[in-house]
Amino acid sequence: MLRKAFVMQVHAHCHDEYLRRHSPIWPELEQTLKAHGAHNYAIWLDAERNLLFASVEIESEARWEAVANTEVCQRWWASMKDLMPSNANNSPISQVLKPMFFMP
Repeated sequence: MLRKAFVMQVHAHCHDEYLRRHSPIWPELEQTLKAHGAHNYAIWLDAERNLLFASVEIESEARWEAVANTEVCQRWWASMKDLMPSNANNSPISQVLKPMFFMP
């Protein structure tokens, strides 16, 4: 299992709406993530800095990257672009974090 972590931002006035839209996420998106080998996916909010910290365990980079090409992921990104800074394809602007320490 591979562990990934990344950060994104959410607009200051959108914290509650971001939470609402993830409570729960669309069932078909959850199924797609799981079908592509994602496990233990979590997102935390640093409200003071409007920063989202995400972590996920994946089975392979290729399967994880393939999620972006699914119809449900494309719809999800389009539905979230008003809440957070996004790229031209509606994907959230994110920065991958380098692993520095892990204690099992």
